[in-house]
Amino acid sequence: MKKVSNLIYHKGNTVTVIDASKTVYDALEIMVQKNIGALVVYNEDKFVGVVTERDYAQKVIVKGKHSHDTLVSQIMQPSPATVKFEDSIEKCMELMSDKHIRYLPVVADSHVVGLVSMGDVVRYIIEDQKNTINHLQNFISGGM
Repeated sequence: MKKVSNLIYHKGNTVTVIDASKTVYDALEIMVQKNIGALVVYNEDKFVGVVTERDYAQKVIVKGKHSHDTLVSQIMQPSPATVKFEDSIEKCMELMSDKHIRYLPVVADSHVVGLVSMGDVVRYIIEDQKNTINHLQNFISGGM
């Protein structure tokens, strides 16, 4: 069974964070600069949530609010679903599908040590399947 630790090992464990007291505009600036779709939110060194581009679209733009006047804490997903290194990739897919989310923080000792996106999971599964196919092709061609 493939685990979250395998995925994080391949993709890296860079986590971009923002303080809950910052403005949504600050969050958007970071996301654009780093070309990412989500930030992990902390409040006084404690993990409190995740803020995504989707949160911005649904809770700021559509509601007629302004990103300079709205705080990250007002639009973030508080206490989001999380996974651990030892959890399976299948668990990630189930959580993302069931909860209609695209990002899962990876938590160890109450700290976020990675962030898994839907795209990360899909890429990992495709790469794993390619490796399995190559292995089987080598086995078949070597056996004949």
